[in-house]
Amino acid sequence: MSGTGTGSGIGETGTTGSATATAGGTGTSGIAATGTGAEDGRAGGTAPRGHRPGPGAWIRDLALGARFAVTGGRGSWLRTALTATGIGLGVALLLAAASMPSMIFQREVREAARAVDASELVPQAGPDTFRYADQSTLYRGDTVTGLLLQPDGPRPAVPPGAAKVPAPGEMLVSPALRDLLASPEGALLRERLPYEITGTLGDAALIGPAELRYVAGTDILAAYGHEGRGRRYGWSVPEEPMNAFLLLLVVIACVVLLLPVLVFIATAVRFGGEQRDRRLAALRLVGADTATTRRIAAGESLAGALFGLAAGAGLFALARQLAGTVRIWDVNAFPSDVSPVPWLAALIVAIVPVAAVVVSLVALRGVAIEPLGVVRTATPRPRRLAWRLVLLLAGAAILVPSVGQVDVDDTSINMPGVAIGATLALVGLTTLLPWLVEALVKRLRGGPVAWQLATRRLQLSSGTAARAVSGLVVAAAGAIALQMLFQAMQNDFTRVTDMDTARAQMATKVEARTADDARRAIEKLSATKGVTGVVGTIESSVWRPGPLRAGEDFTPITSIAVGDCASLKEFAHLPSCTDGDVFIALAHGGAGPDDAWVARTAKPGATVALRDPETHEGPVPTWRIPDTARTVDARLDPMGRVQFGVMATPKAIDAARLDAPEAGVMIRIDPTVPDAAEHVRNAVAAVDPITRVQTLQDLERDAQFSSVRTGILVGATLTMLLVATSLLVTTLEQLRERRRLLSSLVAFGTRRATLGWSVLWQTAVPIALGLALAVAGGLGLGLVLLRMIGKQVEDWWVFLPVTGVGGGLILLVTLLSLPVLWRLMRADGLRTE
Repeated sequence: MSGTGTGSGIGETGTTGSATATAGGTGTSGIAATGTGAEDGRAGGTAPRGHRPGPGAWIRDLALGARFAVTGGRGSWLRTALTATGIGLGVALLLAAASMPSMIFQREVREAARAVDASELVPQAGPDTFRYADQSTLYRGDTVTGLLLQPDGPRPAVPPGAAKVPAPGEMLVSPALRDLLASPEGALLRERLPYEITGTLGDAALIGPAELRYVAGTDILAAYGHEGRGRRYGWSVPEEPMNAFLLLLVVIACVVLLLPVLVFIATAVRFGGEQRDRRLAALRLVGADTATTRRIAAGESLAGALFGLAAGAGLFALARQLAGTVRIWDVNAFPSDVSPVPWLAALIVAIVPVAAVVVSLVALRGVAIEPLGVVRTATPRPRRLAWRLVLLLAGAAILVPSVGQVDVDDTSINMPGVAIGATLALVGLTTLLPWLVEALVKRLRGGPVAWQLATRRLQLSSGTAARAVSGLVVAAAGAIALQMLFQAMQNDFTRVTDMDTARAQMATKVEARTADDARRAIEKLSATKGVTGVVGTIESSVWRPGPLRAGEDFTPITSIAVGDCASLKEFAHLPSCTDGDVFIALAHGGAGPDDAWVARTAKPGATVALRDPETHEGPVPTWRIPDTARTVDARLDPMGRVQFGVMATPKAIDAARLDAPEAGVMIRIDPTVPDAAEHVRNAVAAVDPITRVQTLQDLERDAQFSSVRTGILVGATLTMLLVATSLLVTTLEQLRERRRLLSSLVAFGTRRATLGWSVLWQTAVPIALGLALAVAGGLGLGLVLLRMIGKQVEDWWVFLPVTGVGGGLILLVTLLSLPVLWRLMRADGLRTE
């Protein structure tokens, strides 16, 4: 067994002081030394000063390095595999990001192609026309989109994705909906869709393979007076430009989500650095100069990058095929729609190999590689702080001039400036981390054995630990800034609905042929499973009788609602109420028309018409409002609306006399009853198949804001998975480099638990420092961005969830690395040849 040099602390080679390594290792490894300092031109084989190698030398040396990457034995293969794995993950995510524009565009195209063309008014039935009704519903939180069709003639247009128009009582369903309806989980939904499944919708009818959609034939649209009529499918809606706030959010999100990927790729290129340096030292022994060894090292990284490109393309192709089976934040897509933008894909393919070469050359500028070793007689030069601050200040200098210049009504911003400024600021934070880790860990002394092992390792190679956490710093700082933007912007894109979800949770309006039908609908919903109470009224209109008067365009009209006292109290402040009472509710200008309009139509003792005098043929039925009718103040109902006009209890008027009555129902449900909302939707569908059920909500978000938010959540999920993978792969690579040291420590009696804790501390210290830096930088970047849009910080504690994720990553990486750690501590790790 050949001797191995050990330095101070825990036995690392090439440490401060002196350290040598003798030839005799496996292959070209075993002759090694790495260090920092200026390049020594006295080493044998150094090229003459001023000599510049030509393209042929570059190609030859890069090719030789690539050959070493695949023929240098097991160690080379492992390093190349780790590099390819890391780069492959990054490339796959970059290709996925490059596919987002195409995927979003294709979803919009599919949505437009399957929609009925509403740009053409079709007032009359024809041989090729059809009535239609959108019949979307919710089922256990998932949206089920539906389309009801009733042909007017023998040649109606066939909907996209269907072979024919379904006959009445039949429906075509998407594969996902077919599977759901066939499963026990879809039993309640099956009750809501009383149609026979006669076929499956093709891809042209769906925006994603997991979409729940059906197209059903019916013969009730004409009977219910539904007036929607079309002649063809496919139309385009003019694109609504995003306002400046959303553009800023999108630009920052792109920077935040993609920059960690690039950092991870740059980190992956440097995997296996210690083993590589031993091999390069052997090359110096046989006559290679320093520049040649650097080009050969770059060739090794280039080979790993090329393998990584291939691995990334393979992973992307696999993920592309699984795109239809995986749903992230309710988003999925057809594989054919997940296609990278060609110029972005070409840019990725070009940048990754070039970046691998450049990063390798830059990394070796601070390493003096000598034929038989290196003797360090001085302390390595500390990392410089100045240029790192320059990057950070440059980013701030680009962003600060835009403070107060972004207005919500604008439709454009300085996107290049914002992107470059945010990128420089985040890169500056990343470059600060190695300096911060080095500055702190060199002052750490004492403590338990596990802590000393961890801190000594960090003192010897703080740069490696900092690089492993760089992606986390970028992702965490960007996430904090994004969250600050979200909190400040949500008021601009969120509307308070004034709905009162404590008084009711669901609402619907059922069109009825008669008052009895309306009353039965209210009773049926009252008896539905999970319903604890309803606010039910029979609603219609009343008119001022007689011909038009001077200055009137139409006869004054107001509403009338007939319901019990408990229901009427939800619409007005009633001093008292018994069956037989009538009230005139006034809004007092708070909502709706002027109350004088109501007074012109209905007041105590007045006679009102129950049909429109202008259109009704024959004598107009009338009703006299009792003199005892009381004028009351209207109040916001659970839907957040003010209902004014006549309010009557059942004994005061025969509801059967009302014109075109409808049942207005607001429903309270018991949250402890499973699927109570689904039972309500089923009951409404049984009463009126084309009636919609609305779920009351306190807030309503802008559609574009919700879309951007969903996209960022999808990207953030993928980025955090990549960061976790990056930390794990880097930790495993470091453990593999130290397998002989770990075996030696165990042979000398070090407990396995101690080594396990040391791995935990080695992960925790740089992550804790990185998170502290990310919190400070993220809050600072977020503050600048908020000043750009003229907003204030809503919550300074927005970083707490991010730090929680960081703590979770520490535990996750440690747990996943323990099996490899136990295996590397076996005695055979001491074997050498």
